[in-house]
Amino acid sequence: MTRVRDTQRTAVYEAESLVRRMFDRADERGIRAVEIAGSRVTLPVERRFASIESVQAYLDAVLALNWVRDRWPRATVRVRVRARAGNTAAHYESDCAVIALPEHRANTAWAFRELVVLHELAHHLDPSDPDDPADPAHGAAFVDRFLTLAGEIIGPEAAFALRACGFAACE
Repeated sequence: MTRVRDTQRTAVYEAESLVRRMFDRADERGIRAVEIAGSRVTLPVERRFASIESVQAYLDAVLALNWVRDRWPRATVRVRVRARAGNTAAHYESDCAVIALPEHRANTAWAFRELVVLHELAHHLDPSDPDDPADPAHGAAFVDRFLTLAGEIIGPEAAFALRACGFAACE
């Protein structure tokens, strides 16, 4: 059985891409204060990772947080991280609880960053049956998980930026 059509997927990826560019520019320019939707906010520092092993250690630590375990029962299921062939997408494999990330290529590691890793973790924490057609992969429940993770772990400014850049329409 397949899930219902994932109509919000494009909006989720576009909003996340905009926010990643905001964080990139803040890092490049050393200016963390930005104006978003009429509000002036200071973007927190987004963690970057050097290796698959460092992503794995980060995810193990996040899944061990009491509030994460209390909120999402699937946090007790360990997620593994592996390298992914190709450089255009990261993905989550629900059948084996694996996050696949493209490795460093041509001096870039676009997926080795906290927003991407938390996006994939939000898929892992989905309590529904992966074969259940009732909930799209990037539907309202996913958006809620991702915004909660981003807001609590990166900072409330990250969740605000995601909402202001289009996630609000996805909730």
